[in-house]
This record gives sequence, structure tokens and C-alpha cells, in this order.
Amino acid sequence: MRPKEFSNIGDKLDFKKLYKSKRKINKIIVHCTATPKGRDYDAHSIDRMHINRNFAGIGYHYLVLNDGSLERGRWVDAVGAHAAGNNLNTIGIAYVGGVDNNIHPLFDAMTPAQHDTLIQTLAQLIQLYGLKSSDILGHNELPKVAKACPCLTMEKVRQEVLNVRH
Repeated sequence: MRPKEFSNIGDKLDFKKLYKSKRKINKIIVHCTATPKGRDYDAHSIDRMHINRNFAGIGYHYLVLNDGSLERGRWVDAVGAHAAGNNLNTIGIAYVGGVDNNIHPLFDAMTPAQHDTLIQTLAQLIQLYGLKSSDILGHNELPKVAKACPCLTMEKVRQEVLNVRH
């Protein structure tokens, strides 16, 4: 039996009703799954992919699907496994996609529904945790990370989060 942090993977979530972690959260780290654009993956399939790579399971706390649905990944009270050396006080959120069929980065290529859900969820998370938009980082903005993930223009993302009205 898998530990509690992996229970309820794939549950559909409403970004307006997110559970606040008991952990002290000081950053939100945005990722892409590095899966080809347009292919449907969900939290269960990402979890299996991570297990097949000898990880404990899905490392993200939230996953935004192609249709804009938000799914639960790892339980938010559990430390994530999404950004080595930066997991203890962070929430990891990923969107499905980020690369083309040849696994080359595709920047700012989310579906409109994904984009809307990501921005709304990030706005809700910074409000929930009392953070600033500057506390939202792309994986590639962390020290010693040499990858394109999340394949987004993070300054634009942070600005859009600021423009969300609650």
C-alpha cells in the first residue's frame, strides 16, 4: 500500500477551494511535464511515468490537464519531489505539455484552458499562502537548473497573476 501522500491522486479540484497545507510554504514552483503538446496525460499517468523512472511517484502537488482541469498530485501536506533542493517549503504545479513531438521545448504553448486554469490557480495559491507574485518561480529560474521547464515566459505569468481579481 502506498503512503498517504499518494492517496487521491487524480481527484478533480476546484482552484477556488484548495486545501491549505500545514507546511510553511514560501514559494510556488511551476513546471511542465515535458510531454508532447496535445497528448492527453493525467495525474495517474504522470505518477506511473515517475514510478517507472524509480521515483516514489508523482512529485507535483497539482497538475493542469489539456482541457484545463486541475487534478491532485502528491498531497500538499507532503513534501514534493519536483525541484531538487527546493522541495521542503514549496508547492509544485505542472501543466501537461511543454515540448514538441521531438522533445524540443515549446514556449508558451499551453491550451487556452490550461493557461486560464494555471493563472487562476497560481493567484489562488499566493492568496492562500500570503505570498507575492514574485514568489512564483519557473523551475528553470532555480539555481543550478539547466533546462527549459516550464517552457513559459515567467514574467508574463507573474504579471497575469497580479491581474486576477478575486
